[in-house]
Amino acid sequence: MAAINRRARLGAKGQIVLPKEVLKALRLKPGDAVTFVINGDDVRVVCAPTEGDGPFACFSEWSSDADRRGYANL
Repeated sequence: MAAINRRARLGAKGQIVLPKEVLKALRLKPGDAVTFVINGDDVRVVCAPTEGDGPFACFSEWSSDADRRGYANL
């Protein structure tokens, strides 16, 4: 996937609206959780599974029945 470089502004209440391209690239929809990974001045936004989801919940390509059976005992 090509790099996406989009800008967002911080609102008065500390909220950030993610650009549509970012939402599409991360396959996020309303109610999904994200994690901010901070390393110095570098910040990454990554999809985060919600409570009760498996470790691969954000990756639809790993959500088949075969994958769930294969990763069930990890």
